[in-house]
This record gives sequence, structure tokens and C-alpha cells, in this order.
Amino acid sequence: MTTFEPSLSASMRASSHDAPSMADQLPSISFGFDDLRSRMNQFTARFDDFIEKGRRRVLEERNQFRVNVAEIQEDQRMKKRDIEILSLKQTQHSHNLAKESAETSEMHAAISTLTTQRDERMTHRDALRAQIAEVQKSISARREAQLKHRRYLDGQSRYNEPELEFWESYLGLRIEGLGKEDSLKFVYTNVCEREWDREAWFELDTGEREYRVGEVRPKVEREEIDCVLERLNETRDLAAFLKGMRELFVEALK
Repeated sequence: MTTFEPSLSASMRASSHDAPSMADQLPSISFGFDDLRSRMNQFTARFDDFIEKGRRRVLEERNQFRVNVAEIQEDQRMKKRDIEILSLKQTQHSHNLAKESAETSEMHAAISTLTTQRDERMTHRDALRAQIAEVQKSISARREAQLKHRRYLDGQSRYNEPELEFWESYLGLRIEGLGKEDSLKFVYTNVCEREWDREAWFELDTGEREYRVGEVRPKVEREEIDCVLERLNETRDLAAFLKGMRELFVEALK
């Protein structure tokens, strides 16, 4: 053991700049606290992970057990239901056998009735054939009459086309279809002095005995239209009616 002497300490302080101190000459001692702390932390982490995995495994096994139990219960319920369905089908099958036996007897009776009805209908069929032959003769005669009428209309159309061309050139008129049966659209041009290309038109419904005027552009007083239309329904003079409508449009566009 070394004894501490003040004089020695003073002399050591005096020569501290010339020689290393005793503290510098002591050996360094490492107790490994940092390594121990790291190993403890690693052990704690592994232990916690082991506990967590064990807990999850227990939960998974418990959940799987519950699922297995539920599946077994569901399987038992389905088997019970299948047994009930088979019992019901067996009862229904027995009922169907009895029903088919009764239907077989009814079918034999129905076959006998149908045979009688067949014979009666064959007789009725022969009578209808004779009537059809008479109707076919009548249809042939009507078809021939219609063919003659069509030839007449074709010949008449040769006279209608020049008259239509006269209306289009003399009245500046164009006739268009509306896509509806018995309805036409009459379009006038050259009716406005300020706008020579402006068009005026009206729709005429000829489906009934009394003709009717539908939509009109531009707007014209309805009383004036009814007056011209009334003369058309009385005289059936379409040319005068078209001329009168043109005069109404010219007056409306002034």
C-alpha cells in the first residue's frame, strides 16, 4: 500500500510539466455495462416477442377451435335439413305415384273423348275447305278489280305530275311529307319582299272529311285561316285554297 505524502505531492505538482501523472499511468478498467445493457435489452425484446407470439398462437388456436365447432354445428344442421328434405320427397313421391295412377285412368277416358272429337272436326274441316275455295275465288276477283284500279291510278298520275309542277313554279310551293298518314306540309317561298329566301309553311291534315290546318309559320290570324279552310271543305278546290294561304302569308310578312 502506498502512503500519501504532501511534500511528494508538491514536488509532483512542481514537475507535472516534466513527467506524466500517476492517473495517466493507471490501467483503464472496463466493466462492460454498455454490452450488458444491450444484451439485457435484446433478451427483453426476444422475451416480449416470444410472449406475443405465444399469445397470438393461443388466440389463433382458440379462434380456429371456435370455427371448427361452428362448422360442425352447421354440418349437423345441414344434415338434419337434408334428412327432413328426403323425408318430404319420399312423401311427395308416394303422393305422385297415387296421382299418376288416377291421371292414367283419366287419360284413357280423355283419349276416347278426343277420338270422337277428331272425327267431328275432320268433318268440319272438309266443310271449311269448301268455304275457303269459295273465298279464294272471291279474293281473286277482287284482286283483279284492284289491279284494274291501280292501272287507272297510274295513268292518272301522268296528269297529276304536270299540275304539281305548275303549283311549284306558279305559287313557289313545295310539298313535303310529315311521316304521318294523311298529313302534308306545304312550304312557300318568295313570300317576303325584304327576305326573298324566307319560307312560310303550314301543315294540312286530310285524314277526315273536314280538312284541318295544324301548325303555321309565320303566325297568321286563326280566323283568316278558318275562312280559307271553310271554302276548301265546301268546294274541295285545293288550288284556290293554296293560293289563298299564300296571300295570307304575304300579308302577314309585310
